[in-house]
Amino acid sequence: MSPWRRFARGLATRQNLPILLAATLLAVAVWLPPITLQRSTYQYLVTFDVTQSMEVDDQTLAGAATSRLAFARAAAREALRRMPCGSKVGWAIFADYRVMPLVLPIEVCENYDALMASLDRIDGRMRWANASNIGKGITWAMRSARAIGKETRVVFFTDGQESPPLRNKDVTPPMGDITPGDVGGWLIGVGGDLPARIPRFDGDGNPVGIWAAADVVQRFGPGTPGTAHEHLSELREPHLQALGKLLGLGYRRLATTDVAAEAMLDPALAQPRPIGTDLRWVPALLGLGLLALRFIPDVAFVRTWRRAQRQDSGSA
Repeated sequence: MSPWRRFARGLATRQNLPILLAATLLAVAVWLPPITLQRSTYQYLVTFDVTQSMEVDDQTLAGAATSRLAFARAAAREALRRMPCGSKVGWAIFADYRVMPLVLPIEVCENYDALMASLDRIDGRMRWANASNIGKGITWAMRSARAIGKETRVVFFTDGQESPPLRNKDVTPPMGDITPGDVGGWLIGVGGDLPARIPRFDGDGNPVGIWAAADVVQRFGPGTPGTAHEHLSELREPHLQALGKLLGLGYRRLATTDVAAEAMLDPALAQPRPIGTDLRWVPALLGLGLLALRFIPDVAFVRTWRRAQRQDSGSA
């Protein structure tokens, strides 16, 4: 018998069968192409309010006080980590009454590092005005999302503070071209319940103290003197809830950084798409399991199994 035949016959024994199967599975793992599967994906334009009230440090992150804007960025990072491949996310900022897209929605897995790096650079120095018309800003974000594509949803991080304040609570944003529910998404409220002092910055983004009562418009129209505190800021939750109901958007309060991710992964906002899925890990894992089984230390049940194999080979 030739050496090659003896070698092949040795490999074909039952004892070496796991090695042969493992080698086959590992070869499949190397050459297996992506398989197209229908998966739930998401597409969002995420907007950050960068006005000065978002610099109030009434949030806590890793045990330290942090600003509302930094807390919102941390929530967006968590959401980005949890987005399934095939989903698309883009960034935008809000000040005055306008929204400026910075990064249009792009695929999250292929562009993960770029999305993270660009997110880290979003800060208050990007603001172009100190005014904050939240209602108009949200409708602007909805129009921007609609212009990108009908499958694009909105996420809007804000504390809800209008500056200057609205003339009355019944003032609504212009929305003649917006039908509630056409553009889905979320308003994410950021901020504490207690009014806090608002940091003040110059045109270059350098801190220059805090806003005083005499520096801002306190109230339009009639009201009880001394009751307004527009130089202080807290989460204006009822205002955001009312805007969400008016515009067909959901509302969540950002109590923890995972709230935004949970909202953005809402199955009602998912879109099924055919996605090339890498399943090479399946045969690779099976192959490694077979190798581990073949070379595992001689614990009792393995000794019994191998003894039975030797007996079968001897009787053959």
